[in-house]
Amino acid sequence: MPKRTGERETFTFADGPPPRPERRQQTSPLLEILLDWLLNRWPNPTVTAREIYRSGPGPLQGDKEAILNLTETLTRQGWLIPLKTWRRDKKEWKIARGPILTTDVNRQNIPENIPADYF
Repeated sequence: MPKRTGERETFTFADGPPPRPERRQQTSPLLEILLDWLLNRWPNPTVTAREIYRSGPGPLQGDKEAILNLTETLTRQGWLIPLKTWRRDKKEWKIARGPILTTDVNRQNIPENIPADYF
């Protein structure tokens, strides 16, 4: 018997397993807010959980559990790199902002983390 799901028509058989629903990666609006704040508004190369807790985006201020969950997700996605701290209860990350291009004529838009004598 054909079943209609959205635009597609699927067929199921009596002895076959039911079709798996498609998995789409959903992003949390809070995750996007935190990432935007880290990349565009936070001036330092590193950030701590306390700094996000106290001076981060408004919807996250004061919500320690949400901050730790979101930073864990950003760590898995590669936006944050965990740093070793001198306190066991301190969480600190380096922000992976990507290559920064320079407008120096002599270096001709080569990312700054590559030495000038590389080429």
